[in-house]
Amino acid sequence: MNARIHADRSATPDLRTEDDFSLPGWIYRDPEFFELEKQGIFNKAWQLVCHESDVPTTGDYQTLDFMNESILTVRGDDGRVRSFHNVCRHRASRLVDGTHGNCGRRITCPYHAWTYSTDGRLVGVPMRSNYPGLNTEHYGLAPLEQETWRGFIFVRFAPGLPSVADQMSPYAEELASFPFEDVKPMGKVRLRTRAVNWKNVSDNYSDGLHIPVAHPGLTRIFGKSYGIEAKEWVDKMYGALVDAPSPRLSERMYQKLMTQLAPAAGGEAHMWNYYKLWPNVALEIYPDQIDFMQFVPVSATETVLREITYTLPDDRREMKAARYLNWRINRCVNLEDKVLIERVQAGMGSSSYSVGPLGEGEACLRSFGRRMRALFPECRQGEAPAKGWSAKRTNRPR
Repeated sequence: MNARIHADRSATPDLRTEDDFSLPGWIYRDPEFFELEKQGIFNKAWQLVCHESDVPTTGDYQTLDFMNESILTVRGDDGRVRSFHNVCRHRASRLVDGTHGNCGRRITCPYHAWTYSTDGRLVGVPMRSNYPGLNTEHYGLAPLEQETWRGFIFVRFAPGLPSVADQMSPYAEELASFPFEDVKPMGKVRLRTRAVNWKNVSDNYSDGLHIPVAHPGLTRIFGKSYGIEAKEWVDKMYGALVDAPSPRLSERMYQKLMTQLAPAAGGEAHMWNYYKLWPNVALEIYPDQIDFMQFVPVSATETVLREITYTLPDDRREMKAARYLNWRINRCVNLEDKVLIERVQAGMGSSSYSVGPLGEGEACLRSFGRRMRALFPECRQGEAPAKGWSAKRTNRPR
């Protein structure tokens, strides 16, 4: 512990352990720390690309730009879904553009027309005689490690963490009845830029204390039922819709519809459940739809929120109305959160702030802090080290 945290402890003697403190403000804005996070966290973390239903036919593909990487997930001629680096093995050109599309039975580079099959093999090289020593078996698309969890396609760049299934295992039983495999995409991927550090988004997502203070809409529909809990790799947040009608029309109509409609995902019609998978993927289960959100880090002070909505086939007018009302309610929540996290990000840069006290009920923030300190001992320092510190560090992320 450095002197700053010791000073904070002496001022608040009831705080006795690291768990009683938040992470220091400097790691929410330090470029060097962000570079370490890329290798120590995100290189090994599972990232959601899409659902199998996003690529239903041969040649259908989805892409994900993450950090400095571009990921291509495509359904092959054999029906299998595979993930590759979206990079030609000849001169590194990006192969496909956009968030989704169909490449047919071949993926052809737009630069020099090197051509790959949908299973990644290099099958066409123009002017092949110019490459007398070329072994095409060595120049197929570079694959990514892929895991399909309940129909959702995850990838990672390096091994290290448990599987998605293992990480989600504490909730396997309660999620068993949800037919995730049968959902279909509703609309397109949505991207929203936030001028904050990714940890700021993550902290806010798992924070239960701000709900009654800053989200009046959620408070009206949940009352005092909102709860949080932290497992090793997953945080869970949840709220039960109350019977008392909201004074707001959209919220009141949503409450009424939820008493009439069977749950869209096999869960309880009165529950909103949120699951945040370490470090930056969130699953939101509503009675009427399922949302995924990723906090995609761009820099130490910029994050892109990537959102995808899935539903079970249901053309009832009442269900369509419920989904629209869900969007109206959550649009307000998202705008409120935008203001909150931007206020916090600004405060993280103040010379007056080092660390703050955490209450015993702030289980998710305590869990997050423990993992970060284990990965990066520098998180125990209340103030930023001198510039260039990361090049001198001896502790490497585990």
